[in-house]
Amino acid sequence: MAHDGLKSPSKLAADTLRIIPLGGLGDVGRNMTCFEVNGKILLVDCGVLFPEDNQPGVDLILPGLDYLEGRLGDVVGLVLTHGHEDHIGGVPYLLRMREDIPIYGSKLTLALVEGKLREHRIRHAELHTVKERDQVALDIFDLEFYAVTHSIPDALAVFIRTKAGTVLHTGDFKMDQLPLDHRITDLRGFAHAGEEGVDILLADSTNAEVPGFTPLERDILPALERVFAESTQKLVVACFASHVHRVQQIINLAVKHDRKVCYVGRSMVRNMAIARELGYLKVPGDLLIEMSKLNDYPDDKVVIICTGSQGEPLAALSRIANRDHPVISIDAGDTVLFASSLIPGNENAVYRVVNGLTRMGAHVVHRGNAFVHVSGHSSAGELLYLYNIVKPRNALPVHGEPRHLVANADLAVATGLPRDRAIVAQDGDVVDLKKGRARIVGRVDASYIFVDGSTVGDITESALTDRRILGEEGFISVVVAVDLRDGSIVSGPDLSARGFLEDPSIFDDVTARIAKSVRSALDEGVDDVHRLQQVVRRTVGQWVSNTYRRRPMIVPVVIAV
Repeated sequence: MAHDGLKSPSKLAADTLRIIPLGGLGDVGRNMTCFEVNGKILLVDCGVLFPEDNQPGVDLILPGLDYLEGRLGDVVGLVLTHGHEDHIGGVPYLLRMREDIPIYGSKLTLALVEGKLREHRIRHAELHTVKERDQVALDIFDLEFYAVTHSIPDALAVFIRTKAGTVLHTGDFKMDQLPLDHRITDLRGFAHAGEEGVDILLADSTNAEVPGFTPLERDILPALERVFAESTQKLVVACFASHVHRVQQIINLAVKHDRKVCYVGRSMVRNMAIARELGYLKVPGDLLIEMSKLNDYPDDKVVIICTGSQGEPLAALSRIANRDHPVISIDAGDTVLFASSLIPGNENAVYRVVNGLTRMGAHVVHRGNAFVHVSGHSSAGELLYLYNIVKPRNALPVHGEPRHLVANADLAVATGLPRDRAIVAQDGDVVDLKKGRARIVGRVDASYIFVDGSTVGDITESALTDRRILGEEGFISVVVAVDLRDGSIVSGPDLSARGFLEDPSIFDDVTARIAKSVRSALDEGVDDVHRLQQVVRRTVGQWVSNTYRRRPMIVPVVIAV
């Protein structure tokens, strides 16, 4: 188990493989792992985490890229297991630090990355396409890739061979035996790696608490069919902009039920165009219509496939639920289908959207009331199969919250792995693999890096605390002008407020208190503006706390004239 008191690790020995999770252990997001041997670094994934309600103004959260400062020249490559945002969203920010890092991934994954790089005006990235069973010699790392089934096509696991030990990193995966694209998880490849010897297994933990096996993707088709058959008006389907398989199911049903399809949401339009161009998505030539043409068709002749299944405030579905979308509105009797899972941490945002749509009279179908989604991650039964097939010498569960990581480690132990070799780590823990034995030996900083507009890393937890106070408790400013020579108040106190009982008359009582406190301080010889501001802040803070039980942000301004 990881401990916060661990010190910085010692210098890496020549015969040791060092593994540092820079994200993804503790959150479902910002996945990134650093592997180091003999001064060379291999990175696997570079994703983002999306902010929660208590992180106002934050657009994205990056993995611990600060750790790589000063070591970028040692990075021999970046492997991307698949194209989800929590695995590729941070790539442009890494390449801002060093643009020529070689990147390896499948065809679809790199196509999605290219779109991101264009948005960030990164034009000279070194992208290398790989596919299952490909082998790549990358400096001192020998890589072999295996196909895995996930909720996006072209996902890969990677087997990493080094002189210091071997690693199997599953990426996100499940063992769907009848996947829609007929590309099953390569258990023969996993078995081959196991026979060769896997010193440490990094396995997807997301569904480790879920007993049994993840249902097949095709098993939800009857429920989706029912939604189409029972919808007599407008039909809106919200799903991840990368879930090509789910979009394909919706497209097939739209054809069957004589509905045109309209993509809504920039990432949905872009990703589905890429998937279609590369042959991962089959779309009849006259099926798609532009959003501007929606009103040309009766409501029962269209299906809208949009973003926003996680309640993202600016995504299409949230705007529809808030009656803020310029084109699409919901009428009583319309159907909205959430064809996606609920990512931990997004519950409040999602149910806010569900409730908004329900108030409009929509029939809202989601995983809680219909079998309309299956996960892209292995449940406990599949993970047990994995451990029994691979028989690793050590396990380091990845991708999940602490409860998922612990559950995954417990599964490894259940298959016979000694408890002290099932390592439950957290972001920043340093795991050294030496002579077949893995141990946590220290910690590095892998804390959140916040992206706020064009600003990266400048937002601190203190700044977020201030934003939360502003949003929840309001803001009071106080301006007082004083003459320090004769110790008198020249003007004020003048108070103003936002988000806090904005009737000016409520400040009559505290205005007199502030003036009295400032005069007392001046009489006592206080002639420092900063100390006078503290007097004002303390007086207002005590008044608002005692009177209203609130904690607004207080900004005192004392002007010396």
